[in-house]
Amino acid sequence: MSHDQKLSQLLKVIGPHFLAENILTQAPHMRPYESDALTMFKQLPLCVVMPETEAQIQLLMRTCSELSLPVVTRGAGTGLSGGATPNAQAVLLVMTKFNKILEVNGENAFACVQAGVRNAAISEASSADGLYYAPDPSSQIACSIGGNVAENSGGVHCLKYGLTLHNILKVRVVLINGEIVELGGLAPDTPHLDLLSVFIGSEGMLGVVTTVWVKLIPKPKLAEVILASFSSVQSAADAVAQIIANGLIPAGLEMMDAATTRAVEGFLHAGYDLDAAALLLCESDGEPEVVRAEIAAMSDILTQAGAYRLQVSQNEAERLNFWLGRKSAFPAAASIAPDYYCMDGTIPRKNLGALLNSITQLEQEFNLQCLNVFHAGDGNLHPMILFDGTSSEQTERAEAFGGKILEACIEQGGTITGEHGVGLEKIGHMCIQFSDAERQTMWAVKAAFDPQLLLNADKAIPTLHRCAEFGRMHVHHGNLPFPEIPRF
Repeated sequence: MSHDQKLSQLLKVIGPHFLAENILTQAPHMRPYESDALTMFKQLPLCVVMPETEAQIQLLMRTCSELSLPVVTRGAGTGLSGGATPNAQAVLLVMTKFNKILEVNGENAFACVQAGVRNAAISEASSADGLYYAPDPSSQIACSIGGNVAENSGGVHCLKYGLTLHNILKVRVVLINGEIVELGGLAPDTPHLDLLSVFIGSEGMLGVVTTVWVKLIPKPKLAEVILASFSSVQSAADAVAQIIANGLIPAGLEMMDAATTRAVEGFLHAGYDLDAAALLLCESDGEPEVVRAEIAAMSDILTQAGAYRLQVSQNEAERLNFWLGRKSAFPAAASIAPDYYCMDGTIPRKNLGALLNSITQLEQEFNLQCLNVFHAGDGNLHPMILFDGTSSEQTERAEAFGGKILEACIEQGGTITGEHGVGLEKIGHMCIQFSDAERQTMWAVKAAFDPQLLLNADKAIPTLHRCAEFGRMHVHHGNLPFPEIPRF
């Protein structure tokens, strides 16, 4: 049966159960869904389906299984690894209409929400109970909790409070055969295998999340942040390692280099020190006496590590403004260049300075500017390579530059992703990070949930053939000539 015939059969089965406007088959109508936030990868799907009920998802999944039609699930589309990029032969399942907060339980400190609910909306809904949801990606005003589960998203406060994995109690999932399973539970432990940990971060390859139970925590009574200026990136990196080595776990510990600081200041005037080679944001939260003791201890460590200027937030408005600058790094990059390519590697904290030096050398090699911003406390890097996406030559150079950064992360004892996922972007580098046997084990886990390999199957885990192909691409990229171009 051809793909057109499969589509016709699919629409015949599901059409009577959906509103007409929730099924898109014409190219102009599907165009907004052709990529996630990583616009280097674009592809129109076979069709777009926007369910409003779990029963509709079950029907869709069963029918796609029977027709051997691939399915790609999409949340809010804020992902940065191409994880939600459609497949031309696949149904794109869009979860934006699953946007209801079903329960906020202040007494037991959890919320039950549908997968399409925005991250920030959870904290807004639980605020009256003095609670909030801790993981705070930079895109939290837009990204959905289902997407956060798929990518195991982090945020600027994940050092103390953990990633999505550490803040999810339970998920409800529709499998490819239409079966519903619940993973995890509201009790401290569950008697079955810990499949929740397997599912979180699986990038839409195992099932479709419909409902999520998240852990809520009390709002801290006080939060203060130090903005520390350093004359070298290495001294700032050393300060990060020393803070953790002294047994302090800040609520947030973030680094920005001078190029990022300049971009942010031009974008929103956060009051950052433009003479600094690197800035650190170090936050403490909790009981007032604990916060003041931690701020004093961190201030001493930062000064001893070489900080020449310390600014401690004097009120909540100033604290939020300091963080607004950091969270605005991505739009600030977009304001100074036609396009940017945001990477997402992770390395041991002690190697931050060495990796930044490597990135500086790569800037010269590829003749592209890179802004560097980090979740420094846990070694998660977000270098932003500036380029002009209308130039295929610059785009190819930016991708090659990004690939070299990932390779440098592996060489430093790190990994190719921290929170953005593998998606399409890093699938080739999985061939460097993991052996054939390890990747075969990953495929076996996928097959246990999705025996037909229909769910987002062209992402995240490369086949042996794909790794061979990557090897050829890798050699090619390593020998490209890079002409001089203007820096943004």
